[in-house]
Amino acid sequence: MKSKDFLSISDLTSESIRSLVSRATAMKEEGWSSLLSGKILVLLFEKPSLRTRVSFEVAMRQLGGQSLYLSPEEVQLGKRESIPDAARVLSRYASAVAIRTFAQETLEIFANNADIPVINALSDLEHPCQAIADILTIYEHKETLEDLTIGFIGDGNNTAHSLMLAAGLCGIDFRIASPKGYRVQDEILKTAQQYAADNQSTVMATEDPRQAVTAVDVVYTDVWTSMGQEAEAKQRRKAFASYQVDSKLLALAKPDAILMHPLPAHHGEEIAENLIYSPQSVVFDQAENRMHAQKAILADILGGSEILLPDFR
Repeated sequence: MKSKDFLSISDLTSESIRSLVSRATAMKEEGWSSLLSGKILVLLFEKPSLRTRVSFEVAMRQLGGQSLYLSPEEVQLGKRESIPDAARVLSRYASAVAIRTFAQETLEIFANNADIPVINALSDLEHPCQAIADILTIYEHKETLEDLTIGFIGDGNNTAHSLMLAAGLCGIDFRIASPKGYRVQDEILKTAQQYAADNQSTVMATEDPRQAVTAVDVVYTDVWTSMGQEAEAKQRRKAFASYQVDSKLLALAKPDAILMHPLPAHHGEEIAENLIYSPQSVVFDQAENRMHAQKAILADILGGSEILLPDFR
């Protein structure tokens, strides 16, 4: 990590992403340890969660530490208590805080006032822990991070932002197809393209789903309507109607392409019914790897252990 916090994929380098993948791979094989004995992680959530909460809690338990969950009703950052005050108080109790929130600004204000590491467990701008789990899953199934292409179909959301940045840093080609008005943010796209140029790969955005997935190694999709956008659901279903990943679209990818989705999935919307259970799907490996990736992140931030890199070529 470039600093004590992990708020964005941009807090990492190409080398540190590969190191996290290496560490996660080793920890997945090793299982339980006492590396973080005596450490406490506070999960400060303004949004409900299944995978994020459980994966962080189990990760801390498997590393010998403990976690404490604060629900959306208990948190009320900026309402019941100011963000700087909450950051200063929790710094006296915990070893680190993982925040699942709406605004990226909330994370940044909290981190600027905390004396302990702060982890982005999801914001409207980025989902960096998901991206590390995604890169880990791709490495497991492709046995390399070299000469690969990811085709992302759907909303230019937080998951797309973080995966795009991670792909650029890892030298993985990345294409994303989104309808007009739902593209990734220009600033994130430009940053990812610069990372890609530095690592001999490309990042591009298009409105054509077929262009995005033709001959790719990974087909990736996500929900059309994220948490907090429920009022836009009807409008979004109309805008994304031609962006469903189905068997015909998947067939444009390489024959050995893998299918990814961060979950939860809206079957029959962004992904065709039952496709998530097809032989090409690695969705549930991806879900499991949230825990292993986060173990690596927590170890890096709180444990400082060193694990040798494998050969990623």
